[in-house]
Amino acid sequence: MSTGKLAVQACHASVAAVLSTGADVLRSWEIDGQTKIALAVHSLAELESLKAQCEAAGIVHAMTSDAGRTELAAGTVTALAIGPAEDKAVDRITGAVPLFR
Repeated sequence: MSTGKLAVQACHASVAAVLSTGADVLRSWEIDGQTKIALAVHSLAELESLKAQCEAAGIVHAMTSDAGRTELAAGTVTALAIGPAEDKAVDRITGAVPLFR
């Protein structure tokens, strides 16, 4: 997947997560600077594990699948947005995941 396509998928996931966030959490996230980072996983299994950890911890998240209009087959999982949430809560789940480069 091209870097541009990946960026679009990450944006889709981010918007979906923000739209499902409660007003108080969203307000805190906005005040704190709307932190965003991009991390890299090496498999769908890793992404699904992160999603499961978010669910268990009650952290807002959104997984995005491609619509199939370009280079990927419809339904291909492409990105997972985690949060908005407290930095410490997100770090407990993602702390060992490397930055996207």
